[in-house]
Amino acid sequence: MTLSAAYARELLATLPAQVADPLTAAEFAGLEGRFGFVFNPDHRALLSAGLPVGGRWPDWRDGDPDQLAERLAAPIDGVLFDVQENGFWLPGWGERPSRTAFALSVARRALEQTPRLVPVYGHRYTPALPEADLPVFSVMQSDVIVYGDTLPAYLHHEFDLPAGGRPFAATTPKHIPFWSDLT
Repeated sequence: MTLSAAYARELLATLPAQVADPLTAAEFAGLEGRFGFVFNPDHRALLSAGLPVGGRWPDWRDGDPDQLAERLAAPIDGVLFDVQENGFWLPGWGERPSRTAFALSVARRALEQTPRLVPVYGHRYTPALPEADLPVFSVMQSDVIVYGDTLPAYLHHEFDLPAGGRPFAATTPKHIPFWSDLT
């Protein structure tokens, strides 16, 4: 079930962050077109209710486009770093090529098929998939942890928000190809 507008406003009101005006339909379209992804329904509902700004929040309205692009690329770049520097390799990618440049090429092609992750806060990301109730991951290179079964569950966890009697966590986080396999 998609995050409701009322619950999104309630969550934003309890966040320890400054909240700016919501993103407009035109701003969503511009961001999605420029960066080549679509916000998932819960992330869109949150940002349609208000835009958390400052600190470790991505500045979707006034942020430097290059910095936003770097944040969007960071999960894949981090995995590729581990392929190059730490010998990371998944069996599903086949036998690891002996030359690092070839291994990076194989990994990069495989990673192009994975769901894109979109920054929520700091190094916490949610998938850019067209469905609700998706997990939020903490991503540092190939070290991936589910930090919330859903976006509301994540916000409650990260910022120690009161539950207010609302059921906000799925019993089991939805499986996201590749990313869930690293948890």
